[in-house]
Amino acid sequence: MRFNVFTPPHLRPPASVSAMMREVLLALVPGIAAAAGFFGIGVLVNILVATVVAVGAEVVMLRLRARPVSVFINDYSAVVTGVLLGIALPPLAPWWLPALGSAFAIVFGKHLYGGLGYNPFNPAMVGYVVLLISFPREMTLWLPPAGVGDGPVGAGEALTRIFTGSLPPGTELDAVSMATPLDTIKTQLGMARTLGEIQAGPLFGAIAGRGWQWINMLFLLGGAWLIYRRVIDWRIPAGVLGALAAMALVFWAADPDLRPGPVFHLFSGAAMLGAFFIATDPVSAATTPRGRLVYAAGIGVLVYVIRTWGGYPDGVAFAVLLMNMAAPLIDTYTKPRVFGQ
Repeated sequence: MRFNVFTPPHLRPPASVSAMMREVLLALVPGIAAAAGFFGIGVLVNILVATVVAVGAEVVMLRLRARPVSVFINDYSAVVTGVLLGIALPPLAPWWLPALGSAFAIVFGKHLYGGLGYNPFNPAMVGYVVLLISFPREMTLWLPPAGVGDGPVGAGEALTRIFTGSLPPGTELDAVSMATPLDTIKTQLGMARTLGEIQAGPLFGAIAGRGWQWINMLFLLGGAWLIYRRVIDWRIPAGVLGALAAMALVFWAADPDLRPGPVFHLFSGAAMLGAFFIATDPVSAATTPRGRLVYAAGIGVLVYVIRTWGGYPDGVAFAVLLMNMAAPLIDTYTKPRVFGQ
């Protein structure tokens, strides 16, 4: 009698890459909706342009490498890269900015190293840092959130600015854009103002920047869902947020007039997005249980250092890339003990 023999594995894995990526995209929806509500349609345009270019670049690179397009394009990893990059960009960024960053992320941050599973760095953060260093002016075109001043510009004006580079006659770019809360605090502390005086302005809410605090809360909610679904390991977000809060607590306790407290840091900038959706990248992060805590704590410490003393108001992207470099070494020295030894 002849039996059919199939190659292993014989057990179906609990979750595929595409299923995990879809869970991540679903968890991002509340935060994206809040960001679009506070900063306008430009947020959605950034995400759309970055995602389309990311998928297109993925197809081109797969064909050039003679890899099966349908297999790899359906894992949604390129879509996640485009969405994460698009979220991080200012809502008035010209259309070519998310396009360029997304293409660089896929080509140089992912396929240059062999594709998904081989990239040592988070591709979205590679694209973001390249844009931040190369085009600093365009990367600071943040709008005031809804409820501050006139709020974001209208949809028509935003689309005109994004795709043509111009605003309506008589409207200056400086009049419709402003600094983020983190940038505002860093700049005005250097002007000898106290933290209380700065946070009394209309840009700040109860615990952090107006608008930003709600966006971070919803990213926290989405991240908690991913932990509940076991899509990500709790150690990385806990390590990032714990280390960031601990650093902020120490310096805030020493000088509360000049150093924002832990709550402000946790709900400002890209803290929650970075902790739950960026640092947890399964390819570029540490893999051992203890290693993930060390890796995450390093990110939290670096974020605080860059925010406080660095040249950039938020340091999530740089912190993640620096700890991506350290991840292999961390895994080497945090291997679990072999049973019986």
